[in-house]
Amino acid sequence: MEIGWMHSRRQRQVLVFFVLLSLSGAGAELGSYSVVEETERGSFVANLGKDLGLGLTEMSTRRARIISQGKKQHLQLKVQTGDLLINEKLDREELCGPTEPCILHFQVPLGTEFPLYHALDLDVGSNNVQNYKISPNSHFGVLTKERNDGRKYPELVLDKELDREEEPQLRLTLTALDGGSPPRSGTAQVRIEVVDINDNAPEFEQPIYQVRIPENSSLGSLVATVSARDLDNSGANGKISYTLFQPSEDISKTLEVNAMTGEIRLRKQVDFEAVKSYEVHIKATDGGGLSGKCTLLLQVVDVNDNPPQVTISALTSPIPENSPEIVVAVFSISDPDSGNNGKTISSIQEDLPFLLKPSVKNFYTLVTDRALDREARVEYNITLTVTDMGTPRLKTEHNITVQISDVNDNAPAFTQTSYTLFVRENNSPALHIGSVSATDRDSGTNAQVTYSLLPPQDPHLPLSSLVSINADNGHLFALRSLDYEALQGFEFLVGAADRGSPALSSEALVRVLVLDANDNSPFVLYPLQNSSTPCTELVPRAAEPGYLVTKVVAVDGDSGQNAWLSYQLLKATEPGLFGVWAHNGEVRTARLLSERDAVKHRLVVLVRDHGEPPRSATATLHILLVDGFSQPFLPLPEATPAQAQTESLTVYLVVALASVSSLFLLSVLLFVAVRLCRRSRAASVGRCLVPQGPFPGYLVDVSGTETPSQSYQYEVCLAGDSRTSEFKFLKPILPNI
Repeated sequence: MEIGWMHSRRQRQVLVFFVLLSLSGAGAELGSYSVVEETERGSFVANLGKDLGLGLTEMSTRRARIISQGKKQHLQLKVQTGDLLINEKLDREELCGPTEPCILHFQVPLGTEFPLYHALDLDVGSNNVQNYKISPNSHFGVLTKERNDGRKYPELVLDKELDREEEPQLRLTLTALDGGSPPRSGTAQVRIEVVDINDNAPEFEQPIYQVRIPENSSLGSLVATVSARDLDNSGANGKISYTLFQPSEDISKTLEVNAMTGEIRLRKQVDFEAVKSYEVHIKATDGGGLSGKCTLLLQVVDVNDNPPQVTISALTSPIPENSPEIVVAVFSISDPDSGNNGKTISSIQEDLPFLLKPSVKNFYTLVTDRALDREARVEYNITLTVTDMGTPRLKTEHNITVQISDVNDNAPAFTQTSYTLFVRENNSPALHIGSVSATDRDSGTNAQVTYSLLPPQDPHLPLSSLVSINADNGHLFALRSLDYEALQGFEFLVGAADRGSPALSSEALVRVLVLDANDNSPFVLYPLQNSSTPCTELVPRAAEPGYLVTKVVAVDGDSGQNAWLSYQLLKATEPGLFGVWAHNGEVRTARLLSERDAVKHRLVVLVRDHGEPPRSATATLHILLVDGFSQPFLPLPEATPAQAQTESLTVYLVVALASVSSLFLLSVLLFVAVRLCRRSRAASVGRCLVPQGPFPGYLVDVSGTETPSQSYQYEVCLAGDSRTSEFKFLKPILPNI
C-alpha cells in the first residue's frame, strides 16, 4: 500500500494506497486514501476490513498488521474493528520535501494459509496422525486441521511477510506425528518459491551527480550517465526507465536523457554568459510504477568565446586646435566572460597625440596629449583596440574619427613678398592691371581674406586717384590714364586681413611700372625750326669730302626704341653734295666742292623714331658755300645790295653757332653730373644704355599741370652697340616739381 499527499485548494493532503497480498504471495493495489497533513493522532482514515472483504474474526485469526517503509509507523490498524487510524501527526515537508505528489507506501500483511497434503498412517485411532509441525523458521508456522472424516491435515500459515530480495527460496521440513506409544513420525520436504512483487523502488548509485561541461561543447555531447538499480530484479519490476523529473522549459530544451541507458546529452549549446549552472532532477521508474530520484548539478565552464565590447558614452568632435588637454571620448569596456577571459587591456596607435586614461571601473577617457594644429592635420582616425587575457585572446577594434576645428592662429600670407605690375601708358580708366593674392591656412571665416590699399609712404603720391583694389579678390585697377612721360612708376603697400576674431593681417609691396607708348614725335633741338630767322651753316669751298657741316640734334620724349632716332636726307638743293649720318644726324659733305656748285643750299632732314607705328619730324638746314672764314663777307660777282646784307649776316651766324655749341657742351656736362647723382640715390634707376627690353632706365616727372617747364635738361645716352663714343641722341628731361 502507498500513502501520499496532494494539494487540495489551500490544504495539502496525504494519499494512502493499500496493496493486498494474494494467497500466492503476490500483491495488488487496492486503493488510495488521502488525509490532510497535521491531522491529529488517532484520526480515522478508512475501514480496511470492509475494503478487503474480511470479517473481524478472520482479520484477527490471520493476524493482519500494517508494515511501512522506514522506522516510523505513521499508521495503525485496529484489528478488532478493521479501522485504519493515524498513528502520529504527518508532516508533508518532513516526508517528501518539495516532491509532488507526496506518497506514503505501506502494506497490510495477512496471515495467509497454504493447505498442504496430509500424511498417511495405516494405523487407526490414536495411532493415526495426530499432529503436524514444521522445522523452525521466521516466516511460517503450521496449523493442524481436521476434516469431516476425521483425518487431520496441515496448513502452512505465513506469520511474517516474505522478502524475495532477501530470501527468494525457503526449504522447510514438515513432520507428521501419530498418537501411538512410542509415537512415530514421518517427514516431508516443503520447498517455497517466493514470487516477486514490486516492493522496492529504484535507487540511484549517487543521490547527487556533479558535472562540469565547457560552454562550447557541441550538440549531442555526453553530459553525464546516471544509473539506478532496483532490488526487484525480475520481470517488469526490475526494468528501469529514466526521465527528467518536472524539468523547466529551459532544461527541456537544453538536455535530454536516454530512457534506457541514463545518458544525458546536450540538445542545445549551453552559454556560460546566459546560464552558469543547471540543477536537473532525474527520475528512475521501474515497471511496477515505483520510482527514485537523483539530482544532477551541471556547472557550465566558461570558455573565451566573447570578444570585449566597447560602448562609447560620450564623444566630442570637432575639438578646437591650440587647446590644452581635452576629453575627446568616454567609453566603457565589458567582457561577459569570467576570469582572465574577462580581463582586458586597451590601446590606441602610438603615433597619435592622444592618451587613454582609466576612470572608474571599466570606464576610460580619451584625452589629447598636446595642443593640436588643424593646419597640419584636420582629422584623426583613432583605432581603439581592446584585447582580453583569455586563451586564445580575442580583440575588438573600434574606430573613432575626431575632427579638429579651426582657431584663427594664422595670418594671411601673400604668394609673393612684392609684386611688379606693368601698365602701358594712355591706358583706359578702370583697366585691370594685375592682382595680388594671399592665402590663409585657417578655415571658414578665419580664412576669408579681404584686401585693402595701405596709406602710401610718400604723402605726395595721389594713390587713391591712381589705383583701386577689389577687397574680395585682390584685383588692381588703374583709375585714370597714365602718362609715362609724367609718371614712370610708383609703389605702394597692399594689406590682407582675415575675418577671424581677432583679425590677423599681413602686407605686400606692389610696384607699378608704366610702359612707354610711342605717343611723342621727335623734337628737333637744333637747328631751331620755330625761329623767324633761319640758321645758315657756312661751308668753305675747300672742304674735303666728309667735312662736318653741322649736326641735327633731336630728342624724343618716349623711351626705349620709341626714342631711338634715325636721320635721313629727305630733300636737297643739289642731291649728292651732302649726306646725313643716320645714327647721329651729322651733316657732312659727300664730295669735293667746285666752283660750279651753287652758293646756297637748302636741306630737309627727316628725323624718325623706331616706335610702332613710327613718328617723325623734319629739320630744314640752310648752307652757304664760302671761300674761307677770313672775311666775314665775301663779295660775289655782280653783288646786289641784298647779297651784301646776307654776307654781313654770316659773321653773326658763325658767332651764334659757336655760342650754341658751347652751351650744348656745357649742358651735356651738367646733365651727366646730375644723372650720376640721381642714380646714386635711386636704386631703381638703371644705367642709361640703349634698352634691351621695353622699359626705360629713368623716370620723368611732371608737375601737376602736366606742362613742360621753360628750362630743359638733357640726358645723353651712349649707343650700347656702338664702337665709338658718339652721342646717339639728347632728350629733354623735365625737372621734378
